Amino acid sequence: MKLGFVHCSVMLKEVVEALKPTTNGWYVDGTLGGGGHAEAILEASGPDGILFGCDRDERALSATSERLARFGDRVTLSQGNFTELPRWVQAEACDGVILDLGTSSPQLDQAERGFSFQQEGPLDMRMDLQQKKTAATITNSYEEKELANLFWEFGGERESRKIARAIVETRASGLIRTTIQLAAVVEKAKPRRGAKTHPATQVFQALRMEVNDELGSLRSGLTGVWSLLKVGGHLAVITFHSLEDRVVKDFGRRLERDYVTSGDVDVPELRIPKPIEARWLQRKAVTPSPEELIKNPRSRSAQLRVLTKLV
Repeated sequence: MKLGFVHCSVMLKEVVEALKPTTNGWYVDGTLGGGGHAEAILEASGPDGILFGCDRDERALSATSERLARFGDRVTLSQGNFTELPRWVQAEACDGVILDLGTSSPQLDQAERGFSFQQEGPLDMRMDLQQKKTAATITNSYEEKELANLFWEFGGERESRKIARAIVETRASGLIRTTIQLAAVVEKAKPRRGAKTHPATQVFQALRMEVNDELGSLRSGLTGVWSLLKVGGHLAVITFHSLEDRVVKDFGRRLERDYVTSGDVDVPELRIPKPIEARWLQRKAVTPSPEELIKNPRSRSAQLRVLTKLV
């Protein structure tokens, strides 16, 4: 594993137990990160299990390629968003898919990536360094109302309007270019007053999600990776905040219903029957064990949900 990208995979044991890898099985890791889940799946599915993997972050992909090199031609990797997987992975051929959403530790810890307000770095936050839109682009170009809506919808920030106004006023005299600059603007608009979390926490979350279109990718990506699964296959998704978890739950609810609606409103008389397409492996989300929380405090907000494909 290359220095600079060592990531502790969340709920590794629980993911392997959910996917139940077997020899000759085909598996997909749509968010490789440091390759921990992929490595565990390949080990459990030896000697002939196949894994397809991708990541938007070229640094993560490079490090993971090195980590998984010992598995030879059992592994096929590509840089890109998991929404693109159906373009190069055969439909209805896979036994399991894992999506580990959110930001990896190396991305947070490397100041030059601009994900963290705790270190001085460029206001970047791109997972894919080839894309043009950055957090600086959004911070310095969005209108005040757009910023306020963004901080509220993606961050749940109650002081969103006040913070947006402060950003617009600040950038009038010069662009906001670094993480520390932005964090200072937010803290001035929303004083800490003894709060445990930094006032900029939710603003940085919202910016990261907007930069990387995280919810849009998740909505379209779930449908795409579902099409890769064969009947009996499992889709495991690890989320880190309520917005992601809601998208996953809504996706699963639609699949487990025995009907579809003809419009936006669910009117019982207008329901159209359909086969039940999926069931939850467990109704309640799986969360990290106490032991994992001690070893990896960043896993505290993680939730694992698993769907089994029925038709």
